[in-house]
Amino acid sequence: MRLDKFLCETLGATRKEATRIIKSGTVTVDGVKTKVTSVKVTDDSTVEWDGRELKFHGPRYIMLFKPDGYVCSHEDSTHPSALSLLDEVNLEKLHFAGRLDVDTTGLVLITDDGQWSHKITSPKRKCAKTYRVWLADPIGADYAEKLEAGIQLKSEKDLTMPAVMEIVDEEEHELLLTIHEGKYHQVKRMFAALGNKVEGLHRAQIGGLGLDYSLEPGEYRYLTEEEVEAVFGE
Repeated sequence: MRLDKFLCETLGATRKEATRIIKSGTVTVDGVKTKVTSVKVTDDSTVEWDGRELKFHGPRYIMLFKPDGYVCSHEDSTHPSALSLLDEVNLEKLHFAGRLDVDTTGLVLITDDGQWSHKITSPKRKCAKTYRVWLADPIGADYAEKLEAGIQLKSEKDLTMPAVMEIVDEEEHELLLTIHEGKYHQVKRMFAALGNKVEGLHRAQIGGLGLDYSLEPGEYRYLTEEEVEAVFGE
């Protein structure tokens, strides 16, 4: 992470204010005074301002627009971790509040607040997740009814919870699907059980929080206090 960004995060300063502080010569990195805003700060760096060590305070809540080809785990032998897209310190303290498959794009929430992420991922909470789905074959006339009634997935004892489907573009076989659980490959398995195949999958919303489309794939930002709570609304 750049030094000016580190000051923005730890001091709540604007980029302009952080630049002014660094240029004043009152900041040291690992004991060395610097006036260079682009100096890299790593997880092991010690940053001080006027002799006071700067550290992150409070939990972090991050919205990432996950692109295709990244996994939602810290390590993978084949694909890069979505955490590698973050220019942040102490990455090892962050975790995913609900994962996406490597070929699924869209909204991913990342945090170091275990209680918050548990509320999102716990089956008991029934937190809604809305996906944009593109199917290989036409949307069946009975899909909405069957999805609402529950789908029997292979190797599962119980039916899926009621899901809500909305057709977006019938010619393109495009729809929105809202589910309230997070079984392994659930959306793909649900449509496979209906005799169709998911060719494209994108998570657009978690609870009452939608993806910020001012972000490009691979970009991220911190959530506001209101957005942190909005996850638990619909």
